[in-house]
Amino acid sequence: MASSGSEIYLSVIIPAYNESSCLGRTLDVARKFLVDQPFTWQVAVVDDGSSDQTPHLVQAISQIDPRVQLLQYPHNRGKGFAVRYGMLHTTGKYRLFMDADHSTAIDHISQFLPLLEADCDIVIASRALAESEITIHQPKWKELLGKLGNRWIQWWAVPGINDTQAGFKAFRAQAAEKIFPNLTIDRWGFDVEVLALAKHYKYKIAEQPIRWVNNPETKVTALAYLQVLRDVMKVRFNIWRNRYPV
Repeated sequence: MASSGSEIYLSVIIPAYNESSCLGRTLDVARKFLVDQPFTWQVAVVDDGSSDQTPHLVQAISQIDPRVQLLQYPHNRGKGFAVRYGMLHTTGKYRLFMDADHSTAIDHISQFLPLLEADCDIVIASRALAESEITIHQPKWKELLGKLGNRWIQWWAVPGINDTQAGFKAFRAQAAEKIFPNLTIDRWGFDVEVLALAKHYKYKIAEQPIRWVNNPETKVTALAYLQVLRDVMKVRFNIWRNRYPV
């Protein structure tokens, strides 16, 4: 497991499954932002068993800039597994995961880090806050399912969290190293389990408004929404049965 006594200030984890069409631009934008920051950093792309050119693209960039790293395993395991793998194989004092399509721009981390430096253990992006700007909306059916699903999620797992599913969340190393080894969900519902465990362990969570751009090529389907709702119940039962370590 990664140690929190690291010289790296910020680790950026990007889970990627067949993302070669958008990942190159995301890495380019991320590197341009990060090189201007006054802290040390690393970007870890976790290849979740891609069958396209995703790993080769990352390797090519890594040869130019070794602060960009490729983490791999042979078979597709799901976004949750990829994020967990990245969180536990990086060494930053703070650890951010973000989506490969850059739907939430990396420069948002500038408003997250002061909160982590102060008294927050976890800071998450929220599209549901009034101050958030949704540049390109999802289809109406997805927005409706998202709103209904959030009511279910709040009732059963994470009361008080307005948006559990935005793919931009930052953690203090101590919180990441406590939460992620205990996750049981490998796919879309992992965000709910992360936040439910954060509440279970009494970590302080802050939601922040964002600018968000929907990616029309997203891999999130109607079935994925149903899987999240099923996973919410799994998390609730795990908590009821004390299946998460103290």
